[in-house]
Amino acid sequence: MTAVQYPVQSTASAASPAPAVSAGSDATLGELLNSWYRATARPLPWREEGTSAWAVLLSEVMSQQTPVSRVEPLWRRWLEKWPAPADLAVAPTDEVLREWANLGYPRRALRLRECAAAIVDRHDGRVPTDIADLLALPGIGGYTARAVAAFAFGTAVPVVDTNVRRVHRRLVRGEFLQGPARSGDLGDVADLMPWVDDDPDLLRRGYRNPVQDRSRRTEALGMCASLMELGAVVCTARSPKCTVCPVSSRCRWIALGRPEPSDADRAAARRRVQKFEGTDRQVRGRIMAVLRARGSAVDFPDAGPDPVQRARALASLVTDGLVEKTNDGSYRLPR
Repeated sequence: MTAVQYPVQSTASAASPAPAVSAGSDATLGELLNSWYRATARPLPWREEGTSAWAVLLSEVMSQQTPVSRVEPLWRRWLEKWPAPADLAVAPTDEVLREWANLGYPRRALRLRECAAAIVDRHDGRVPTDIADLLALPGIGGYTARAVAAFAFGTAVPVVDTNVRRVHRRLVRGEFLQGPARSGDLGDVADLMPWVDDDPDLLRRGYRNPVQDRSRRTEALGMCASLMELGAVVCTARSPKCTVCPVSSRCRWIALGRPEPSDADRAAARRRVQKFEGTDRQVRGRIMAVLRARGSAVDFPDAGPDPVQRARALASLVTDGLVEKTNDGSYRLPR
């Protein structure tokens, strides 16, 4: 199976004026978004025609909480080393962690290997097409399962990440901040689509799409990618580029005069931001960087000035299976 995506048909940037689509008011939301996407979307390698479902899955896991600029070279390297699930399933632990490099949250690397092994054991080495089967794989949550279903297999289901949630909050609810994830986010985004294929979560909740026009299924599928792209490059968290937004005329936040969030909402948003400087997570990252570079180490002078924190970080890495302690008291990546 190959990735299902709209091809990039232009070298225009996302900061270019939004392309016109059939005289404005008569165009549907999906037509506006998809026309803009086809003209301006970033030429990311996992969007290229012929991309395998495994490559799409890798890109989605790697891109979580990690800038695309860091993901792309490592995604290519992983596919060179492990072009199929069967290849990664038998890879040595230390090699997997070393190749994860600076992507952060290295447990994702080990979960990816578990996922690859499960694909081999349960699905004959092929990434499953069904959302329920994808959700049953180790390390695959709701977002990733739907992203793979949509972008690798052409399933028209809502794919909701932080970017999409932000677009919806501004476009439909007129709120600048995206707020925390909600159980209703999936249905909210599905309401924007003119067709939704069977989705286990939506079916369980008794969701009914208000349009459900199968003749517009291709339009709905395109919206999975275009909503995400819009949030990533135009409707950004801090400085939305409303003058080049293809759906600015439909945006409730703009119609309301671009209201500022309340002090309470700003405070809540700040509380949700995870600190990094000085945290155990930062120290863990420094320890992992030393072990990837040296192979093994007894001391970690650059990991942080606090020996108690350093010991705590090391112990947590050992518990998580990311580091092992040898008989001579040194630490190394697991073999």
